Amino acid sequence: MAAVKATRAGVVHSRLREEIFQGTLLPGQRLRLVELAQRFSVSQSVIREALTRLSGQGLVVAAPQQGFSVMPLSLEHLNELTEARTEIEPMVFRLSVRRGTIQWEAQAVAAHHHLAATPIIVDGRTNDEWFEVHERFHQALLDGCGNEQLLSVAMTLRDSAAIYRHWAHPVGHDYGRDVAREHEELLKAAVVDRDPDQAAVLLARHIDRTAEAFRAVAKAAEPGPPVAGPSAGSGSGSEEYGEPGISA
Repeated sequence: MAAVKATRAGVVHSRLREEIFQGTLLPGQRLRLVELAQRFSVSQSVIREALTRLSGQGLVVAAPQQGFSVMPLSLEHLNELTEARTEIEPMVFRLSVRRGTIQWEAQAVAAHHHLAATPIIVDGRTNDEWFEVHERFHQALLDGCGNEQLLSVAMTLRDSAAIYRHWAHPVGHDYGRDVAREHEELLKAAVVDRDPDQAAVLLARHIDRTAEAFRAVAKAAEPGPPVAGPSAGSGSGSEEYGEPGISA
């Protein structure tokens, strides 16, 4: 019975996580146990388990007497998150470059090949598949670190930042940026040059530059209502959904 509950909670967790990233569930939106239990045809305890897991990943917040809600966009949270990421992710990446095996190299190269072949824009809108492939590339870079505890911390921070990544496109346009080249440089430093220090510097720079676009999102959403979401864009032109500001 416990295994069945865990499986159901895992399915609900995945669905809710996807809806948060796609903007179906808005930043700051209340997540009511009764409504979600009815929608997913599961018990409230299953919903609570899924939401608790999302809370641990920084995608949902739990407040006493108020229940759960989607993590709101916050400039303070963004700055703290960026500081943590620029300290921890480069450290984990440095370990990957030092310890990574031939198999790790092959996985990183394959993940980059998939990323390079996936368009960011499809029919004038951000491509949800690109975000997924992009995350797999960055995880592939970190997977060789040989320390599951550090990897878990780094990936949890990436999950927390993902909500900003998916909401970054309406503002913060950084049109002088070549994100594809940044990814190529990360791969080269890690796999070709095997230079852990350079790899760490490049990743910290990659994260920090993206955070500048994220900050524009947070400022636009605080203290007013959330900005338009990834699936609720008001325009169809590429200028609303361009590549700048949606990496790291």
